Amino acid sequence: MEAERGYGRRGSGGQSGPAVVVMGVAGCGKSLVGAALAKAIGARFIEGDALQPSENVARMSRGEPLTDTLRAGWLDAVGQSIRAAMLGGEGAVAACSALKRIYRDRLRRCEPSVVFVYLVVTPREARRRVTGRRGHFMPASLVDSQFATLEPPGADEAALSVGAERPLDEIVAAVVEFLALRRSQLSQ
Repeated sequence: MEAERGYGRRGSGGQSGPAVVVMGVAGCGKSLVGAALAKAIGARFIEGDALQPSENVARMSRGEPLTDTLRAGWLDAVGQSIRAAMLGGEGAVAACSALKRIYRDRLRRCEPSVVFVYLVVTPREARRRVTGRRGHFMPASLVDSQFATLEPPGADEAALSVGAERPLDEIVAAVVEFLALRRSQLSQ
């Protein structure tokens, strides 16, 4: 299946799999969708939360939203991880909130080919999901601040918006179709 889509390890033509960031507010399903998508296309999965500096995790655990300055180093770490996977010929799927255009631009500076999958979720559903999580540093009290910060991808950005409440297999299938269409358009 991966070979049919042209994903996975670098082929004889020197192409690697896609660079994808699954983005959105806390509770939208970035990690779940990202891991499933990475498996489906044979790419490396990068869990953005694992790259958060301990200071950022502590702030969020206390219910303090991060500033643009505090996010900068973390976004660089995510972007560099994506770039490393691409240079290794693996392709990459990262789970990263990428809430603002400037954050996505920062990721694009690390890997210009990156595309974004924006998981659209209502504030009510995001709060419900975050409240139900166990062992995660992000409290439900920060969900509203995430929506306040959110700038959905613009029409000029390489992005797919998909409803986060759809079944996982449908979301992954829609993203795979989007990536195949994009790859086809870029190869023309």
